[in-house]
Amino acid sequence: MNITLAKAEKAIAAAKQKAVAIDTKMNIAIVDGGANLVAFVRMDGAWLGSLDISIKKAKTARFFDMNTGIVGSLSQPGGSLYNIEHSNNGLITFPGGIPIKNAQGEIIGAIGVSGSSVENDHTVAEAGASTF
Repeated sequence: MNITLAKAEKAIAAAKQKAVAIDTKMNIAIVDGGANLVAFVRMDGAWLGSLDISIKKAKTARFFDMNTGIVGSLSQPGGSLYNIEHSNNGLITFPGGIPIKNAQGEIIGAIGVSGSSVENDHTVAEAGASTF
């Protein structure tokens, strides 16, 4: 299963619904299995600086097939991935990026969300990822 535009839009709609429910404005990005941007939305009033962050969170989650918060915990000083955020033209290593899996558990892409606290970013990303 590939991430089609229709499926990406469904995930973005679910993420937007969650963002509204928790009263925040988000930038939401979906990438496919090759970490190529499939869909993106910037909610009205969402921070401009979070646009790039949301896309990089999605790419980071797909590049390493793990939540960006986990990459962050491994990239602390003394960690096995210390300084990894400087690779791949810049990675984001705090929560808000989640790999997307198909029904068979295979990773087919990722979602990245930015615009609020990292806890809210992760919550909204989970809502989008859950549509798959």
